Amino acid sequence: MALRFALLASEIAAIILTFGVAAFMRHGLAGLDQWLTVMSVTLPVYLGTALNSKAYDLESIRDFRTSAKRAIMAFLFTIGTVTLMVFFLKVSSDFSRLVFGMGTVMCVPILLGLRLFYIRLTRRVMGTNPFSELIIRDGVALPEHYDAMVIDAAAHNLQPSTRDPVNIQRLGNFVHNIDRVVVACPPERRVQWAFVLKALDIDAELCVPELDELGAVSMCQLGNSSTMVVSAGPMGLRSRLMKRGFDVALVLTVLPFLAIPMALVALAIKLESPGPVLFRQVRIGRGNRPFHILKFRSMRVELCDAQGNRSAGRDDDRITRVGNFIRKTSIDELPQILNVLIGNMSIVGPRPHAVGSRAENLLFWDIDDRYFHRHAVKPGLTGLAQIRGFRGATEVREDLSNRLQADLEYRANWSLLNDIMIILATFRVLVHRNAF
Repeated sequence: MALRFALLASEIAAIILTFGVAAFMRHGLAGLDQWLTVMSVTLPVYLGTALNSKAYDLESIRDFRTSAKRAIMAFLFTIGTVTLMVFFLKVSSDFSRLVFGMGTVMCVPILLGLRLFYIRLTRRVMGTNPFSELIIRDGVALPEHYDAMVIDAAAHNLQPSTRDPVNIQRLGNFVHNIDRVVVACPPERRVQWAFVLKALDIDAELCVPELDELGAVSMCQLGNSSTMVVSAGPMGLRSRLMKRGFDVALVLTVLPFLAIPMALVALAIKLESPGPVLFRQVRIGRGNRPFHILKFRSMRVELCDAQGNRSAGRDDDRITRVGNFIRKTSIDELPQILNVLIGNMSIVGPRPHAVGSRAENLLFWDIDDRYFHRHAVKPGLTGLAQIRGFRGATEVREDLSNRLQADLEYRANWSLLNDIMIILATFRVLVHRNAF
């Protein structure tokens, strides 16, 4: 608790200081009123958002990536909320946008630096695990090395029984000042240990190795019965709303600038070969539900592969001259911004594959059982696999494996900040040696 409070207090001080410096730089001592106005709305919103997004939980104390992501997401949400409040309440005359903007730009790197410094300091002072954890081993082996204190239940005469007050007192003494207790025991003793652990005033868990095979993520209730949660959407409602809002805002911003270039591409396609300008193909979308993807047609109509059984290759005789250019420059993918507006695609996500896609003459799901897991999020115009260079034809199993691993990594670590970084990195790979 002390660690979390210290981090919270440090961030409050950082926000107050940075916006204070911004107000002083803009108005000097006369900027005190502007500073107080900005702080009166910014601090409450940030604290409420950060606490709600678990920016001060144990994981945020342990891991910098998690800590930074939660803090920056909370801060960006705060900035957006305050901006909307100022706009709708029409108080811009009493609210210095320049002070607010300067404070925002200054505060982001300071928050990141503060989190990094704080985590490194706690690790240096308290070790790689700054929390006190105890593992009670009761008749089972622990093959892995844990960064926690491990004691043998039999050696210390600890029993999963509430009928002996001395035993309960002994257990209470062992877990005093411990942050987390985990008991590893045989299946037949778990009920007794679970009953005893409920008498403790700390977080206590049972080690159930067989849950690894089931992939359990949490427990829930169905009436009076317990259920095991083995699947949960990787993005909650708030995250989905943020991602969707970002997608629509970005598409509506760039669409006016892309309208004329897209019209010229459409004209070039029509002049070179007869047939429709756009190519529609069934792809696998979110939840493994099919949808029709839109692309500029790059092949002759009579040779188009609607099922995607044959990946386009280098010097493919089906591709037209215009098609060759737009494929190498990724221009053929531009109509998919309409898929984004419709809602069956996102700007960033795993690239959608055709149903009949193969590698080494094997369907993708025959190569790796985890293949369908990538479809728990919307497919995207670009993705983590693409910026890592994994694009083009899937000729061997490794081609699919590399992309799948990146897609699953993206799904597990989604954040709006990651989406923005992927979009920026995409400009480096628009023209790629595997784009054909």
